[in-house]
Amino acid sequence: MSKVDRRILKSQEAIKKALIELMSEKHFDNITIQDISEKANVNRGTIYLHYLDKYDLLDKLIEEHINELRKMCESACELDWIDATLIFCEHFERNYSFFSMMLASKGAPYFRNRFLGFLLEEFRKEVDVTKGKNQGLNEDVIVRFVSSAYVEVVEWWFMNGKPFPHQVLAEQLGTLLERNL
Repeated sequence: MSKVDRRILKSQEAIKKALIELMSEKHFDNITIQDISEKANVNRGTIYLHYLDKYDLLDKLIEEHINELRKMCESACELDWIDATLIFCEHFERNYSFFSMMLASKGAPYFRNRFLGFLLEEFRKEVDVTKGKNQGLNEDVIVRFVSSAYVEVVEWWFMNGKPFPHQVLAEQLGTLLERNL
């Protein structure tokens, strides 16, 4: 794998940060490439060097975060539900501006759907309808129930300005996951 020039990474980070900041100021449809270039302090050509348009930029930003969550799942799979959920809640806290913009402000409904799809995929790996408390229940119903609840709770947490620390959110979500999966 070739090493990426730090100037390229710095420009890409500035562009992504500018998009998130702009989305807090106005609706995505009203943001132009010129707005992004001014906010990021880069030329429009620099943006087009890395992204096809603002939709490609948003898609790559979302994909980056989903991939990060996917990697976290790989390392958290051996943990109990509370400890595994703490890893995710710490990530939400560290990336507050992104997640609050994507969830709390409805800045990008596409992200919410991608986040839900990611959770559906991951929780499906954890469901066992052949024994225990979920025996005889429909796997799709359980997975959709748990995934939708998870997204809704995280979204509620951001929309309400993080009414309690992320550790409390992790403990409560982890406990609920443990009870339902």
